[in-house]
Amino acid sequence: MSKNQNSVQTEKKEQTPFYFGKKNYQLMVIGLVLIALGFILMMGPDANTVNGKLDPNAWNDDVFSIRRIRIAPLLVIAGFVVEVFAILKRNK
Repeated sequence: MSKNQNSVQTEKKEQTPFYFGKKNYQLMVIGLVLIALGFILMMGPDANTVNGKLDPNAWNDDVFSIRRIRIAPLLVIAGFVVEVFAILKRNK
């Protein structure tokens, strides 16, 4: 190999872009927002809390609401799927 070819190869190696691009980072942020939103939607009073106070003799049916057992976990799973996609997506 000549000197000229070596310098061209060295320049190509130095100019290789980082693996993640702007789109990857945007997707990662979207995934993190979905995960955080899912966990926020899961929050709420526990089964024995009524009007903000613990009452062992009472039962709070809000524990089994659609928001807490269907929508929130679905958002968390969707967030993890978006995160995996953002990591595996190739930067062009």
